Amino acid sequence: MTKQSIFGRIAQLAKANINALIDQAEDPQLMLDQMVRDYTNSIADAESAIAETIGNLRLLEEDHAEDVRAASDWGNKALAASRKADEYRTAGNAGDADKFDNLAKVALQRQITSENEAKMAEPQIASQTQVVDQLKNGLNGMKGKLEQLKSKRSELIARSKTAEAQKKVADAVKSIDIMDPTSEVSRFEDKIRREEAKVRGQQELAASSLDAQFESLEDIGELTEVEARLAALKSGGSPAVSSTPSAPAVTQGAPYTPGE
Repeated sequence: MTKQSIFGRIAQLAKANINALIDQAEDPQLMLDQMVRDYTNSIADAESAIAETIGNLRLLEEDHAEDVRAASDWGNKALAASRKADEYRTAGNAGDADKFDNLAKVALQRQITSENEAKMAEPQIASQTQVVDQLKNGLNGMKGKLEQLKSKRSELIARSKTAEAQKKVADAVKSIDIMDPTSEVSRFEDKIRREEAKVRGQQELAASSLDAQFESLEDIGELTEVEARLAALKSGGSPAVSSTPSAPAVTQGAPYTPGE
């Protein structure tokens, strides 16, 4: 029963469609790892069972060869005994002649028995030989599938690592996308722009304060001149004339007389 299950498993695994199994698997790499272990274990079991089957076949072949040799030996002994009986009978010794004829008959019976055993073993030997050949072919097929599995596993692992590396690169590129308003770079840029705008505002405010200071100085100058003129009036003098150019004053004097 154990041998039959192993032989059936050999046939099943040797016919397995690896690509179809991969397509159906949720995790192809884990599935391939398990298949490699299963194939390796099954190959070890199959090799043990096939070795035992081959050993049994060789025993059958040895027994068959022994029966063939025995049949030949008994045939030679029967022939020798028959010739010896003929010699005694020719010599007129009927008793010894009968004795050797009886020995020849016994040898012939043994020969027939050995031949029958050899003939009976031949179909079994042929059947076992066919089974061993099939098992060897199946085992070779399993070993080929195992190499295919290992190659497929290595290919998938390499492809998985490449995909993982590509994903990391894509994530890195995405993380530094300055067009993304939620990115760190965009927020940093906005912060710098606000600081620059603040500096420009401070500069504008400082310029406005300076203009106001100069306007205050002009107002103070005008008030000082007014105070001076008022003081001159109170002292009985005429107000001081501003240095600012004005319209020419009309000189009052004697009336103009024609002909003067």
